[in-house]
Amino acid sequence: MTQNAPEFQNGVDIALLNSEYIDVFGLLGMHSINQGKALSVRCFLRGALKVDVICHKTGRKIASLEQSNEQGLFSGIMGRRVKPFLYKLRVEYPLSQQEIVDPYQFASLLSEDDTYLFNEGLQLQAYQFLGANWRETQGVTGVHFCVWAPNAKRVSLLGDFNHWDGAAHVMRQHLASGLWEIFLPNAEANQHYKFEIITANNERLEKSDPYAKAMQEAPSNASLVPYPNEYQWQDNNWLSARKKVQWHQAPMSIYEVHLASWRRKGDNGEQYLNYQDLIDQLVPYVVEMGFTHLQLMPISEYPFDGSWGYQPVGLYAPSHRFGDANGLKAFIDACHQAGIAVVLDWVAAHFPKDPHGLTQFDGSCLYEHNDPRQGEHPDWDTLIYNYGRGEVQSYLLSNAHYWLSEFHFDGLRLDAVSSMLYLDYSREPGQWLPNQYGGRENLAAISFLQTLNQHMYQAFPGVCMIAEESTAWPGVTHMIGENEQQSSQSLGFGFKWNMGWMNDSLGYLKRDPIYRSHHHQELTFSLVYQYTEQFILSLSHDEVVHGKGSLLHKIPNDDWQKFATLRAYYGFMWGHPGKKLLFMGNEFAQRDEWNHNKSLDWHLLQYAPHQGMQLWLKDLNKLYQSTPELWLADGEPSGFQWLDCNNDKACVLSFMRKSTDSDTPVIFIINMTPEVHQGFRIGLPDGDDYIELLNSDSEAYGGSNVGNSGVICSQKQSYQGFDYSAEITVAPLSCLVLGKG
Repeated sequence: MTQNAPEFQNGVDIALLNSEYIDVFGLLGMHSINQGKALSVRCFLRGALKVDVICHKTGRKIASLEQSNEQGLFSGIMGRRVKPFLYKLRVEYPLSQQEIVDPYQFASLLSEDDTYLFNEGLQLQAYQFLGANWRETQGVTGVHFCVWAPNAKRVSLLGDFNHWDGAAHVMRQHLASGLWEIFLPNAEANQHYKFEIITANNERLEKSDPYAKAMQEAPSNASLVPYPNEYQWQDNNWLSARKKVQWHQAPMSIYEVHLASWRRKGDNGEQYLNYQDLIDQLVPYVVEMGFTHLQLMPISEYPFDGSWGYQPVGLYAPSHRFGDANGLKAFIDACHQAGIAVVLDWVAAHFPKDPHGLTQFDGSCLYEHNDPRQGEHPDWDTLIYNYGRGEVQSYLLSNAHYWLSEFHFDGLRLDAVSSMLYLDYSREPGQWLPNQYGGRENLAAISFLQTLNQHMYQAFPGVCMIAEESTAWPGVTHMIGENEQQSSQSLGFGFKWNMGWMNDSLGYLKRDPIYRSHHHQELTFSLVYQYTEQFILSLSHDEVVHGKGSLLHKIPNDDWQKFATLRAYYGFMWGHPGKKLLFMGNEFAQRDEWNHNKSLDWHLLQYAPHQGMQLWLKDLNKLYQSTPELWLADGEPSGFQWLDCNNDKACVLSFMRKSTDSDTPVIFIINMTPEVHQGFRIGLPDGDDYIELLNSDSEAYGGSNVGNSGVICSQKQSYQGFDYSAEITVAPLSCLVLGKG
C-alpha cells in the first residue's frame, strides 16, 4: 500500500478520461494515508450515483464514498480501520445496483522469474500468465489479464464487463518488462474483450489479445474469456507408449486434412462438421484407410477462409469453426484411443497485417522488424517475426509448447521454413539486408529453430518436429550437438518434406508414356540424396490447387491410363524409402482440384475406378504397416537396393526393400508405360518362391488383371548380381509387389 497517497485533485478526472493518468493503481483502490493512521478507498465508476464499501468477508457496510464530481470519481475514509481488508463496492446506477470486487485493491500477480524468462526469450509457458487466465487470489476467483506493450503510454481492458469503456479498467504498467496487467474478479467466461492501447503518438488502437485462447469470428475479431473447466483426458496409455516410439524406425503414413472441407453437412453442404461429427466420421475413416497419422492444416484462429489457416491472427485460439477448445481436445483424444497420431500444421514463418492483430501492436514494431527488407514477405504481403527479440521468441516457443502440452498434439509441421532461413528469400538484390557476416542466412531464425526443436523434443518425448523446407539447406534433420555453435546450420528437426522427390516425380507423371524414357532420372534421382536427411514423401494440398489440377488430371491420356498410372505411382511412393503423406481426396482420385469452400467429391465413390483407387490405398497402407522392411531402415542405405534403375527404354523400375532384422526382402516392380512385359526377368536374393503381395492391375482396383497367378518360381540363373532369378509378367502401368508367403 502507498503511504500518504494523494487525494483527488483538480484535473484528475480529466487525466483519467483522456488516458493521461498512468499510475492508476497508485491512485485508485485502497491506500494507507496519514502515515498509516487511516485507510482510504478511491474508485472511478462512470455514471454511478452512490458507492458503498462492503467488507468482503462479513458483508457489512464499512463506509459510503463521497462523489468528487459527476464524471464518476468517489473517495472516502474507512472509519477507524487501519489494516487493509478485502472489500466490494456496492454501486447504485440510475436503473440498477451492482456489487463488484474492486480490481484496484489487488497486488500484481506476475512472478519475477516468469517476466525475466519472458524478456530473455526463454519462457516456454508464457500463455499461463499472458492473455486471459483464471486465477484465485485472497480467496477471490477472477480473470488475470496481461499483455506485452512496452511502448504504450497506457493500456486499458475493454470488454462486455465494462461497456467497452477504456477509462474503466486501466491496467498496471511494469516498465522494466513492458507488461501490463489487471485482475478482474467480475469477468465471466465467453465475454468479449480487447486491449485499448494509447501509443506514444496518442493514437488509440484496439487490439485482440495475442495470447487469447478463444476468439470471435470475423469481422469483429474480439478475444473471448476462456472457460475455466479443464478437459479430462483419457489418453494416458497413448502418451506413455509414445515416449518409447522411434518414428524413424516406425511406419508413418500421414493423411493431411483441411477440416473445413474434408466433408460438410446441411441441405446445401455449407455447414462445417463439428468436432463430434469429426470424431464420428473422420476418425473411423482414417482407421479404415490404414493411415497412422492425421495432419491438420492450421487451426489457429484465422479471419479469412481463403488463407486456409496459413495467416493466423489468434495463434493460441483454436478456430471457432468446429467447436471450442474442449471439443478439439476430445477429437484428439478420440484419435489417440483409435491409435492415430495427430500432427498440427504450425505457422511461425509469418503473420498477417490485420489491424486487430500483431502488426504495430503498441504503435511500434514489436513482433515484426521495423525495416520492411527484414520484416515483410513480398510473396504473401505478410509480416515476418523478429526472431532475434526475446519476447517474440517466448511468444512462439510458448505457442509450440501450448499445442503439444494443452492439446496433446503429437508433433508440429512447420510451414515455409525456407522463407525463415534466407534473408533474400524471394527478394531481388537491394531488397534485403545481409547478416553480420555478410551472408544471406537469417541467423536469428536459425537459432530460434534450433532452440524450438531442442525444447520440444526434450519436453515431449516421442513427438515429431517436421519441416517444409524446399531448398538444399544442409542438416535440417541433423542433431544439434551440445558443444555446437549456434551458427551451425543443423536445425534439429525430426523429418523434412522431400520436395525434390515431389517435384521430380510429378513432373514425370505429367509426361506422356512415349516420352517418359527420356526422363527416367526423374524417378531415380531421389535415391542419390535419400540418406542426407530423414525424409517424408509428401503429396500435399499445395500440389492440387491454384490451377495445378488434381493428381489424376495431371496424368495424360484416357481415364483407364490415368487411374492405372496413379495407382502405379502410389505403389512407387509407398515402396520408396521415406515416410508418406497424402492430402485428402487423393486416396480416391478426386477429379477436380481442391476447393476449400466445399466438401470433397465423395459422390465419386459410387464409380468403380474411384472405389478401386481407395481400396488400393487401403491395401498399400495395410501392407506398409505390417511389413517392417518398408520402414524399419528408412534412413539407412542398407534398407534399399536397386535391382534395375537403368531400364529407361521400358520405363520399368525394380528394387528391394530390406531390414536388418529380417532376411525377407520385399520387391517392387513399377511399369510406367501401357505395355505388358512378358518373360520379364528379375534377380532374386535366394532360391525361395515368391508370391504377389499386391498387384495394382488387379480387377479389384480397376485394372486388367494381368499378373502371375499369385506365385513366382525362382530359377537357378544368375541375373542382376544374384544367383537366382525369375521370369515374370509385368502388367501395363502397374506396381507389382513381391514377397515371401
